[in-house]
Amino acid sequence: MGEPTLPDTSLHTALRAQVAARAEQLTSLARDLHAHPETAFEEHRSAAVLAELFQNADFRVERGTAGLPTAFTATAGPDDADLTIGFCLEYDALPGLGHACGHNIIAAAGAGAALALAAVADDLGLRVKALGTPAEESGGGKIHMLRAGAFDDVSCALMTHPGTDDEVGTTSLASRHVGVTYTGRAAHAAVAPHEGVNAADACVVAQTAIGLLRQHLPDGTRLHGIVTEGGARSNIVPERARMSWQFRSGTHAELEELWPRVRACFAAGALATGCELTLTEPTPAYADLRQDTWLSERYAHHARLLGRTPRRPASVGASTDMGNISHVMPSIHPTIGLGSTALPHTSGFAAATTGPAADRAVLDAALTLAGTAADLAQNPERRAEVVQAHRQRPTSADADASPAGRPDPVDAAGTWA
Repeated sequence: MGEPTLPDTSLHTALRAQVAARAEQLTSLARDLHAHPETAFEEHRSAAVLAELFQNADFRVERGTAGLPTAFTATAGPDDADLTIGFCLEYDALPGLGHACGHNIIAAAGAGAALALAAVADDLGLRVKALGTPAEESGGGKIHMLRAGAFDDVSCALMTHPGTDDEVGTTSLASRHVGVTYTGRAAHAAVAPHEGVNAADACVVAQTAIGLLRQHLPDGTRLHGIVTEGGARSNIVPERARMSWQFRSGTHAELEELWPRVRACFAAGALATGCELTLTEPTPAYADLRQDTWLSERYAHHARLLGRTPRRPASVGASTDMGNISHVMPSIHPTIGLGSTALPHTSGFAAATTGPAADRAVLDAALTLAGTAADLAQNPERRAEVVQAHRQRPTSADADASPAGRPDPVDAAGTWA
């Protein structure tokens, strides 16, 4: 494996040396996480392995951050620094697919960047904070940590995500996840069907209404759902039926405008069948991603020095809880390419997130993220802007600090008969 290169300055030479010295440790970490996938809020082993890594490197480690057993923070550098660089580490996997989104690479690369930057933190006058953020795939770990104050002392947040190609500056869709439960009345489907209230029929009506709604929605809006419970046997009128739905829009504001229309489709199912409807929100709403232009340009610069050619597509089309962080502070969420034709959330991509190409992605991303953070620290004008914005930013104690960080419960606690 060739050693990554950056400009021949003393600072970048030091960063390069730090990543090179830990190359085997970081790639082994990524492979180990890949071999032991854990799903949202169940990442106990992954979180423990990462927290121990930072503890052994003399970071100040806090486990169970924000009341989440699989979250942690690890901090290094002078406490009185005006600039704190946050690196977001994801490590949850997908049910049945393992690390088919490459969070094992995200965690190892973020850890490598934090460890390398910590070695020069005193010289740059900054603090480094690695944030172990669970449940990105479902659960919004970053949002819970944001609301609990884990990001209050962070000036800007950086991470990179594996993909098919190298990309910078992309946006993502805002997303909301809703659980739908219809409650009817069971009956014998042949002897007394007239006594039943069919909860499965309510799902059909709602799905039909949503299907018709799609023709009137803006481009880029996505509605997708599944029936998770539809009855026990064909000769019993289903008393209960459940669905899981996700809907996405270009911005957080558009998402909130869409919600009443989607909710009306669910209500139609209840109204038409006589069922009761209960809506729940199992995960906080994900905001659209807003990547910082200056940091994205510096990341792209360092990626090109490593022989990569990052492009700038309009949108990744998916959603991430990093979007909520990006509404609060300067953030980047670029993509590091694996050279695979398989797309994320497939078994093919899970296979691509381990092996030589994945190893290179870990080291390239670690070095590029660290170099980007160092550039910020060494640029007086941009550093002053980031520090000033951080000082003026409301903290988590202010519940209205940001639409992306504010609790956002489903407004459908009532039922329809």
